[in-house]
Amino acid sequence: MPIEESTRQQIAQTVGSNRVVLFMKGTRGAPQCGFSASVCGVLDTIVGDYVTVNVLADPAIREGIKEFSQWPTIPQLYIDGTFVGGADIVREMHASGELGKMLGATPKSKVVPRVRLTDTALAAIRDAAKQADGDPLRLEISPRFEYDLYFGPAQGGDVEIDLGGIVLRIDSASADRADGLVVDFVQGPGGAGFKMDNPNAPAKVRPIPPEELKAMRDRGEKFELIDVRGDKERAIAKIDWARALDADTEAHLDALPKDTLLVFVCHHGMRSQAAAEQRLAQGHRNVANLSGGIDAWSRTVDTSVPRY
Repeated sequence: MPIEESTRQQIAQTVGSNRVVLFMKGTRGAPQCGFSASVCGVLDTIVGDYVTVNVLADPAIREGIKEFSQWPTIPQLYIDGTFVGGADIVREMHASGELGKMLGATPKSKVVPRVRLTDTALAAIRDAAKQADGDPLRLEISPRFEYDLYFGPAQGGDVEIDLGGIVLRIDSASADRADGLVVDFVQGPGGAGFKMDNPNAPAKVRPIPPEELKAMRDRGEKFELIDVRGDKERAIAKIDWARALDADTEAHLDALPKDTLLVFVCHHGMRSQAAAEQRLAQGHRNVANLSGGIDAWSRTVDTSVPRY
């Protein structure tokens, strides 16, 4: 279907009035696909300010930009009114240095991050290297601090680190996020796997099982329990010492030190997860969600709390 003229004009105005424009899925702070996230990660290392257009918010723009650029996929990057390309092209241009030149970025020396492998991680990697057909070990860290540790072909612009006889290659964008990283290899309920301890990673909402929350309260540990459900649900079942999430509680939370432990609870844990993530976005660093919600609390800790 041909692009409507109003949509074409809207796209043209956005491209023409901003030096760097990225048409993407999601936003710069919350990309909704890996390709969009990867381009944001590249741009974040080169340019401080750029405009993003969330194509998921407007179906006309989502389809119109494809015809406007004569390019079938999202994301799409424009610089100085000129279409540059999609995710693969942006990554290639970044690795070659061409993208930085186009944006007028001052070349910077490669950052060699401090990365440590535990003995168990080193042993696991050495064992896996036997099946790698000579490919080097690579580490990629997305802007959302998702990790990919694998054996694969070297790429231009990689940073090399010798870790006890194992050479680790990291792309330059990931290297900026990797300083201080500790890689361990652990056994868990789902099997063995690598565990990344990264001091650069943003805070995340951590799950707290009901039994652990009770033990914390019994020990007299300081935390706030916030119930995000409405009045009708709390009238059916509640934890007496939990705060209802109302205007007074919001003001109370705003006034607390940002490292205060905040634990959120709802019926099964979904609404409280969203509320907890919102508090993280507001700068709180110690935020948790009661696993399974008040239903799990009733089943495993206090059976006097009604289930519904």
